[in-house]
Amino acid sequence: MSKNKLRSSKPQDTKPVEKSKGKKPNKKSKKKIKKDSWLKRNKKAVNMSFGILFMVVALYSALAMVSYTVNTFNGKVDNINLDSSTVTSWQYLMVGNGNNFTGNLGDVIANFLVKECFGLGSIFLILVLFHYGFLLTFGKKLINRKYVLPVNLLIALWFSLFFAVVFNNNEPYVSIFSGYIGQNLFEAFRHITGFVGTLIILLVLMFVFIGVRYKLNVLNLFKNIKIGKKSDENDENDGIDNDGDDDESGDCFDDDEQEGDDISDIDGDGEEWNEEDGRDDGGNNSSEVENDDENFELTDITVVRPDEESIDEKEFKKQIVLEMEDIDPRDELPRYKMPTIDLLENYGGDTVSITDEEIEKNRQNIKNTLLTYSIEIISIKATVGPTITLYEIVPAPGVRISKIKNLEDDIALSLAAIGIRIIAPIPGKGTIGIEVPNSKPQIVAMRSVLSSKKFVESNFELPIALGKTISNESFVADLTKMPHLLVAGATGQGKSVGLNAIISSLLYKKHPAQLKFVMIDPKKVELSLFSKIEKHYLAKLPDLDEAIITDTKHVVNTLNSLLIEMSSRYELLKMSGVRNIKEYNTKYLARRLNPENGHRYLPYIVVIIDEFADLIMTAGKEVEVPLTRLAQLARAVGIHLVIATQRPSVNIITGTIKANFPARLAFRVVQKIDSRTILDTGGADQLIGRGDMLLSTGSDLIRMQCAFIDTEEVMRLTDFIGSQAGYATALLLPEYSGDSAETNLRDDIGDRDEMFAQAARLVVLNQHGSTSLLQRKLNLGYNRAGRIMDQLEAAGVVGPQEGSKAREVYVHSEMELEVILNPEG
Repeated sequence: MSKNKLRSSKPQDTKPVEKSKGKKPNKKSKKKIKKDSWLKRNKKAVNMSFGILFMVVALYSALAMVSYTVNTFNGKVDNINLDSSTVTSWQYLMVGNGNNFTGNLGDVIANFLVKECFGLGSIFLILVLFHYGFLLTFGKKLINRKYVLPVNLLIALWFSLFFAVVFNNNEPYVSIFSGYIGQNLFEAFRHITGFVGTLIILLVLMFVFIGVRYKLNVLNLFKNIKIGKKSDENDENDGIDNDGDDDESGDCFDDDEQEGDDISDIDGDGEEWNEEDGRDDGGNNSSEVENDDENFELTDITVVRPDEESIDEKEFKKQIVLEMEDIDPRDELPRYKMPTIDLLENYGGDTVSITDEEIEKNRQNIKNTLLTYSIEIISIKATVGPTITLYEIVPAPGVRISKIKNLEDDIALSLAAIGIRIIAPIPGKGTIGIEVPNSKPQIVAMRSVLSSKKFVESNFELPIALGKTISNESFVADLTKMPHLLVAGATGQGKSVGLNAIISSLLYKKHPAQLKFVMIDPKKVELSLFSKIEKHYLAKLPDLDEAIITDTKHVVNTLNSLLIEMSSRYELLKMSGVRNIKEYNTKYLARRLNPENGHRYLPYIVVIIDEFADLIMTAGKEVEVPLTRLAQLARAVGIHLVIATQRPSVNIITGTIKANFPARLAFRVVQKIDSRTILDTGGADQLIGRGDMLLSTGSDLIRMQCAFIDTEEVMRLTDFIGSQAGYATALLLPEYSGDSAETNLRDDIGDRDEMFAQAARLVVLNQHGSTSLLQRKLNLGYNRAGRIMDQLEAAGVVGPQEGSKAREVYVHSEMELEVILNPEG
């Protein structure tokens, strides 16, 4: 719906102001303009001042009434009668005994409200005063009623008369509870209707008020009861069909303005204060509802409004939308409790184990080694981390950086340490860094990182706590900014612990309604611990029994299902006119998108793949193609990938994958070429292992110690989450079926070439699948050889074409080939 349709119905003055030509404004009009400008600038402050004054007077009067009532029942009332003509209220202020803890002034106010007015019913007058004070101060209605003053006056009068009937001249109760007005009113009613008649009139007035307040209709009540009895006789499970006239949401006292609107100024000039720009709108309300979604139709909202008031239908529906509270997706699991930090171990705290003697010794060794090669340095500064100490050196003028970098092995020999890395120069500092491992590395506990201020106070959409840097600071990154993460390293260097740290940090920060995981574990043992949180955090295909995906065929179907989900989410973003999932969810939670048009809350989906190399070896392009599409397009709709592999070779981490994974996390590798495959630079081969890692985010390379979380801690965490009430099932992804591919395969089998079997045996015997091989050995033309090769691919003998390279042969023996050639036996 366009903004023009949601504009206020109040008339707007669009007449242009014509400037007078050749005439100077007279002094009188100029003076008036200055006066109006001063009022506009100070109107909000004046409103707030009067509002605070009203609230203070209301609270003071209420305390005075309480003290006055207590003193009356305790016999501590003043012996000076304020009702007599001998002592006036002004005289009493000076000569009263001060039993009231609000002073003599409070006694005078309470005496007037209690005895001279409505008794304890006068408290409703104080509520009116406090309500208008709150309205002037904060610009919001404390009580959502239009007729606050007359309604509260009627309630005070009713209570005053009711207590007069109940206590019937029984002092001091009748004076305190009823007051002068109630007593005199009761005397008049008693002579006219008697005691019983007065009581009946009060009860009738009470029921009338309740009926009007909640729009109750006696005839409709009897009608509904009759219909309900009839329905119960026919079918116990049928519901009662009401005609809607007894809707409890109807309120004849509801204000026709939205709650929280700016209030009119107190000097009654008919102009309203605009809080946004501090100017006076002159009674013209030009505010708009920030809703530019064409899918949201106000006509879809069922509105119950009073028939007595003539209210514009569109304005009233707009008011209903604005007064509704924002949607909270966490309400689906209202009793869910986030994990506590006590589930994790401490592992010795944050104390650094390196001593000052060791630091000084390393300084001297570095300095002496450089002096041996005639390299002078000006200063050395040490930055101590949990496992690595960074020594920043400032070389003397004229020293070439390459000369220091070539001495990496010599410095390692002098320090008797492994894993030394030279950063020449350190970006943004103008110094040269030498990273030296500590003799006693410190374990970085996951608990210390998750309890750090940086993680607790982070406002990231998907915060992941990776560990601590070499400056001993907790490192927290936003996965949505990465937006995908590639994790690689040799076996046993900390990849699985790193994945557990990423998953655990998300579990500690996000509610199950806000985040879902798709976990793919070809090894079947690494991610199995998280199966306990299936009904809280996991997503899967509808036909799968287990949420942790281990079968390659299911992996392919799941990735293609995620492509369908991605396309569906992009359609929702297109319909709502936003660019990313954050804007979409903000708009949906503010009730600016209609669920009846297909809109829904979109949780983030994080895809965790533990052993990517195994998937590439078994499925090849079937996995790589959908994964590449997800990496290219899915970030805007909240789908993010975290891929881990222990074989960082070029045939596993291809150029296409690297191009879409700018954030890469490298643990220790054996060869420098593997480091270049992961990071496009060396360094991962110089790490010391056991969680020592490098994070590349494009231009920056950050060395960290990965946070350690043990298997027992993961089990306690998943047990804590799994023991709570969850959803009925895991989040079900869109259905995807690969039946079409199987149908095409059967069609190809029925239309095989005459030389198909001979070509298949030739390829299996040579373990080399290429079109040129068939051309040479079988004397075939290029076109026929190409068709046979496509048939071999469809039959599963060879893999897909990979550029100019030969196809991979999937069948390794003649026995396996015979099963393909003769499937019926």
